[in-house]
Amino acid sequence: MKLTEFEFLLEDFLIYCQLKNLSPKTLSSYEQSIKLFIVYLKNEYEVKEPIKVKTGHIRQYIKYVRERGKYTVVGNEKSLKLNHPQNRTDYKKTISNTTINNYIRNIKVFFNWLSVEGEIRKNPVEGIEQVKIERRQKAGITEEEFRLLLNQFDFTKYHDYRNKVIVLLLQDTGMRIGECLAVEVDNIDFKHRMILLTNTKGRRERYVYFSQQMSRELRHYIKFKDRYTSSNFLFSTTKSTTLSIQSFERQLKQAGEAIGLSVHPHQLRNNFARQFLLNGGDLYTLSRILGHSSVTVTEKAYLDLTREEIAKKYQHHSPLSKWRI
Repeated sequence: MKLTEFEFLLEDFLIYCQLKNLSPKTLSSYEQSIKLFIVYLKNEYEVKEPIKVKTGHIRQYIKYVRERGKYTVVGNEKSLKLNHPQNRTDYKKTISNTTINNYIRNIKVFFNWLSVEGEIRKNPVEGIEQVKIERRQKAGITEEEFRLLLNQFDFTKYHDYRNKVIVLLLQDTGMRIGECLAVEVDNIDFKHRMILLTNTKGRRERYVYFSQQMSRELRHYIKFKDRYTSSNFLFSTTKSTTLSIQSFERQLKQAGEAIGLSVHPHQLRNNFARQFLLNGGDLYTLSRILGHSSVTVTEKAYLDLTREEIAKKYQHHSPLSKWRI
């Protein structure tokens, strides 16, 4: 089947992204959102060439997606018969501004690339801005809630003990769950209490650090896991295969529901950042540990502190309380 000019350029763009060594997740996000936009342009305006795309087309598409709702826009109509999105409980529900902004970002990246490549003269995304998002305060996990969560895992069973150690490690290091599940035993430096992360979001290797308490737990866990699996991955299944993010998220959710706690892996990463700052850690060090692109990104962690937490931090660091006056 012959590709349209739009489809050919999208394929070329994806190859370009692959050569830049972007993650499969990023590539998938680009491909899905841009394909949906191309289908929309073809069906609604008979536009098959990027040079004919106007800023108004993009604005109309954003409006269209908002009005249609979740899972109502597909790149291939045949997928409707296979996936049956209409059976989902959130079918047609309002798409969040965060998701809308992801669509906008991906479309802008694609058209900016087209502009650099000389495929278009006027860039239609120049007048498109992200949707303003009202930031909601993320709920932290208290020490008591964390203890209760850990108690849901039976340390005598491999899967439970493995999940418990994952939860501890996420809270102690601030790793992303994908980074954590990709850790191999050889990546752990017990002497300096640090772990080399190779499967990172920006494809830049970095180190995270763990506590003495975590060191003891890891040593014990590795001896335990070696009785059940031959995998060099720190966290694997009993079949020595890689533990998937989706599988762990599901098991963590179940453990949280047992104590009435809504919890997901990224929340543990946020909780690490929160506790690091409350314990006197600085933003620059935190930014390096989290693997953020800049300290500005890390500053958002401060926005999640409650008034009580800020008051407590202030009392600890008040200049006047430290002086002898």
